[in-house]
Amino acid sequence: MKAFFEAIQTLFVDFLFKPLDWLRELELSNWWLANIVSWTLIIVCCKYIVYWCKELKKHQANNEENQDTTAHSFLS
Repeated sequence: MKAFFEAIQTLFVDFLFKPLDWLRELELSNWWLANIVSWTLIIVCCKYIVYWCKELKKHQANNEENQDTTAHSFLS
């Protein structure tokens, strides 16, 4: 059983976390490039927040949204 957990440790430490170790070392020389993953996730999240707001506005313009406070059974 111990060998199984050591194999999992080897998989993560020696293989799957190597790109993150590289980014950690890169931060000392170039902060912007080291944080490219974070910036990419921020941009993607902003894109989908804007998309969601546009969809909400579209549904509200079509009067498809039920804004009655008793629309849900737990509110009545």
